[in-house]
Amino acid sequence: MSREELLARLMAQAASEGGELLTLRAIVEETSELAADRVLARLGLCDASAQGDLEELRELINAWRDAKSSAFKAFIDWSVRGLLALLLIGIAVRMGAGGLLR
Repeated sequence: MSREELLARLMAQAASEGGELLTLRAIVEETSELAADRVLARLGLCDASAQGDLEELRELINAWRDAKSSAFKAFIDWSVRGLLALLLIGIAVRMGAGGLLR
């Protein structure tokens, strides 16, 4: 029996019995599962390889985050080194080391 058929039977049972709590819970559960299946099908994630695809996507996102973090850290590192080099050159010029270069 498909989910649609089961849902139709539960709806008929609820209509005939006045909607007991257990029947209503079953209707909500079946409707939720049916809706989730439809959403996954629309997204193209209803096949057997979908879980592997999602795992690969998560790995790719984590790798992207790591690369972004590493690039930012490298940028900061090189910026600090550049500023320190400029500071040392400035100190050397102030101390009179500029005459040594002529």
